[in-house]
Amino acid sequence: MKKILFFTSLLIVQFTIAQVSGNINYKNQVVFTDNSINVNFPSNADIIASVKGLANVKADAYVAIFQVTQTGATTEEVNEIIDKRIGQSLKEIRLKKGVETFVDMITFVPMYDYTVERKLFSRKTYNEIPVGFELKKNIHIKYTDPSLLDDFMKILSANEIYDLVRVDYFSNTLEAVKKDLMNKARLLVLEKVKNYETLLGETFTNAEKKIADGYSITLPVEMYKSYEAYSSSSLSLKKFANVNQAVKSTTLYYQPITNKDFDFVVNSTILEPVIQVQYEIKIAITRTKKPAPKNEKEYILVTPSGDLKPLQLSTSK
Repeated sequence: MKKILFFTSLLIVQFTIAQVSGNINYKNQVVFTDNSINVNFPSNADIIASVKGLANVKADAYVAIFQVTQTGATTEEVNEIIDKRIGQSLKEIRLKKGVETFVDMITFVPMYDYTVERKLFSRKTYNEIPVGFELKKNIHIKYTDPSLLDDFMKILSANEIYDLVRVDYFSNTLEAVKKDLMNKARLLVLEKVKNYETLLGETFTNAEKKIADGYSITLPVEMYKSYEAYSSSSLSLKKFANVNQAVKSTTLYYQPITNKDFDFVVNSTILEPVIQVQYEIKIAITRTKKPAPKNEKEYILVTPSGDLKPLQLSTSK
């Protein structure tokens, strides 16, 4: 009888990722992570056939998030200034085709400072007092044309809004991409199993089979590496003088998952950061064991006349 056991690994599904790194990665310089699929599988099978596929998916919608901070002496002053800055920016941004906006309230807190109280023949006393207010808001901008991000930056910077937190992007095709990966991988793994049957000169039709598969979706914001590009003087001056070296700029670059570890790749050429969908399927085959030959002995009786007669002896106890 043919036995097939199914195992499903953890399915990670996320539909938003960052198109550009944004300032969220500026402080945490190295954010590259291992995004390999973890398909748990027994290792005691006779034969294991596996197939890994990768798909690079472009976005069809983006959401950029800009952070705005405003301080002032009174609540009225803070609200008036920040509303003016945001209002003027959004008025121009909304003129762009296919753009939607949303303003998210983050924090509104008082700020404090210290006043010094001096007393004769005693230590100074510092008293904390409120000196103003700080208001923070985030501007969310949804768009479909990635080239519009430069226009948003120019408009916002004119109103002293510079902090691009991150840019997320979305794809409506991920479910179709996952099905396509599964279908391609299924055909390839069946082809591998058929090839093993040909090489071994046997069939696995009645063999016990175990199947495991899994998906992994990688975010571009997770795939940035940092580096410093500079050239310093070769003079060894530290032995003779105090040397103050210039601060070297650290930058980031996008490092996607490469194609070399996959059996097939959909949209292999990458020009911009993309959603990377991985799929892996494994089939473990336990081949049918052939029965061991019986160690049967034949007993011959030699009669006094020299005749040979076989004896039928029962092995049962």
